[in-house]
Amino acid sequence: MKNNLLYFCLLLILLFSGCSYREVQLHEFEPAFRNPMKGLRDYYDPVALNQKRAEYPEPFGSMIKEYMQWRNMEQVESDGVDKVIAYSNYRWKDVEKQNIKVIPRPYIVWVEPWHGYGFPDPSKGPDQMSGQHWPDDIPPETSPYKNTPGTFGCHVDARDSLTPITGGYFDPRFPDRVDKFVKKLAEAWDNDPRVAYVEMGIIGEWGEHHDPDITTFWPPHDEPKHVENRTWIPGIDKVLGDAFSKYFKNKKVMVRYAYDFPDYEFGIYWDSWSIDEEIERGYNQMRALGDRWKTQVIGGEITWGWGSLALKKLRGFPACIADSATHALMIEQIRNLHCNHLGGVTWTNFKDPEVMKNVQDIQKSLGYRYVIGKARYGKKISPGKTWKLEFDVTNTGSSPFYYQWPVQVALLDPGTHDVVWKTCLDDVDIRTWLPGDNYDPAQGEYLDPAPVNRVKAEIAVDNVPEGEYVVALSILDPAGMLPSVRFANEEAYEGGYTVLGLVGVGCNPGTLKDTNWFDLREERSLHYIID
Repeated sequence: MKNNLLYFCLLLILLFSGCSYREVQLHEFEPAFRNPMKGLRDYYDPVALNQKRAEYPEPFGSMIKEYMQWRNMEQVESDGVDKVIAYSNYRWKDVEKQNIKVIPRPYIVWVEPWHGYGFPDPSKGPDQMSGQHWPDDIPPETSPYKNTPGTFGCHVDARDSLTPITGGYFDPRFPDRVDKFVKKLAEAWDNDPRVAYVEMGIIGEWGEHHDPDITTFWPPHDEPKHVENRTWIPGIDKVLGDAFSKYFKNKKVMVRYAYDFPDYEFGIYWDSWSIDEEIERGYNQMRALGDRWKTQVIGGEITWGWGSLALKKLRGFPACIADSATHALMIEQIRNLHCNHLGGVTWTNFKDPEVMKNVQDIQKSLGYRYVIGKARYGKKISPGKTWKLEFDVTNTGSSPFYYQWPVQVALLDPGTHDVVWKTCLDDVDIRTWLPGDNYDPAQGEYLDPAPVNRVKAEIAVDNVPEGEYVVALSILDPAGMLPSVRFANEEAYEGGYTVLGLVGVGCNPGTLKDTNWFDLREERSLHYIID
């Protein structure tokens, strides 16, 4: 008899509990879509005709690479940080209105004159990428050849390969200037909300840390062997490593090669993804970094103009993703290296249906992809009592989100979708929502699946008129505290809100009937605010 009574009491408790809470199962939004700080990365040339797309940035691009010439940010040592800020403002004008972030790479030399690209064309103005961009008080490098050739790779009248180079990178004043210049960059960029990540750059062609190299870990690109003050710059790794570590406290810094800077925790921009010749120097060296990806950004670009991709005649990003073997290799490398973003897509026609079909799994693999599963919350909010909310979220992408952006819960007007009340959830760190690991290309999945992250909150809701409201979640950009990151769920409203259902304030709610969900691919309203 006692057992029966106990069972009956427990049943009443469960029934009461079931009536007071609403449990919902959300559904994944299957197509690829645009989200901040991840995915396919564009590149704008401020001089070229294709400097910006006529339409809204390509469907997935939330970041653009910006090659920033040293001379345009500092002409002489006495120039202040205001010059860096002014040039950045000029180059990045209005990116915040389109919810775009930039990845600046400071550099000096596009391609060395003795590799056939010559000096800047004065008629194209100071913004052109090509040529050399030394500040006025650092003399340019001397050529290692008697004559500067007119075509790429045509080294005529070569001197011996042992002659050091003077000037430029090898000027005795250069290390000190680097330290001071990096300090100015950090003062300008480290708290700038337009900046996503910073590529170290500065040294080598395109700022890619070769010609000259940072260290002698790997053989030189264009010489038979390493020669001090010719193929590499002794001590520059410590100068750069110390400066970027000391001055950049907030932005994630990326370097070109995984084997350089072993004493520093930097991310990597590998600019030769999916190229067979780069497997050892790039892919395997990056794999050797272990769990570096959990805290540092991995990115780069598909450079289809050389190596195995060129030999296969894959001229362009669309050709690469249409080739089944290259496509599969790209996914494997993205998943195993936990890649956040990739460039090399600027000239792609994303209005081509074949391109859009082939690119879906690539965009979905890049970076984070947060999918809410189950959610549970109190159906009724009573004055003076805390309201309980919990939800499960899984990162089905390849990388974390690398900054601590807040998660907001809001109550929306069911008719207008206007925010009536909102608050940020305490003790929620989206950086800890990690993807899976140990990708198996044969199965097409991680052998160590992504964990399910359960978020629980007890919330005080005050000064909200009695009535029914829509419970919605969003992830905010701290620059303006506006919704920015989208959960990959079907249950969405325009403006950055993922819908859980109806809640009643001082009353019992009905069931949400407005299920004409917003297509995340059509989102155009998101933006952030710069001071």
